[in-house]
Amino acid sequence: MSPSALVSDLWIAFFVSWIAAALWAKKTVARMPSGAQLPLYGGAIVVSVALNFAGRMLPGLQVRLWAESALFDWAMVVVSILAFAWCWWARIHLGSLWSAGINRREGHRIVDTGPYGIVRHPIYTGLILATFAFALIRARPATLLIALAVAIFFSVKARLEERFLRQEFGAAYDTYSQRVARLVPFLRP
Repeated sequence: MSPSALVSDLWIAFFVSWIAAALWAKKTVARMPSGAQLPLYGGAIVVSVALNFAGRMLPGLQVRLWAESALFDWAMVVVSILAFAWCWWARIHLGSLWSAGINRREGHRIVDTGPYGIVRHPIYTGLILATFAFALIRARPATLLIALAVAIFFSVKARLEERFLRQEFGAAYDTYSQRVARLVPFLRP
């Protein structure tokens, strides 16, 4: 099996397990209004369609940028596995407080231990890292643009989520955000 095919299978396994684990969550007691999230998700759809269209219409976006390197590609498989493990560590550590949307769950509190003591949005960090690892294996402009779009999406989503969490938790969230980096470990806010 090629590194690219293996990472594709890892993504599928990750998504299936992630969706199945969505059943393990507490009741939502507050959510960010849909209208506030619409530009984020609407923009993501527009960018996805545009990148898909561009990838099909512009052959240059499918040209490999550098020669395959088995050592590098397998190293990116390891990075992908570590990124998915990081996401699952964060998900398990958050427990039933996890939410796919921007919500507050019943009994919600600021979790600032485990991966949440390293970055405020460890799941987003892991997904960004896994996306770039796959893009680097593929080594095509189209996949690198997709990885960049994913990074921008999660960066914007993190900011929206933090605005909501500041409204919900006030100064306690401000204190947490001053101590812990948003997405890049050890990068001080």
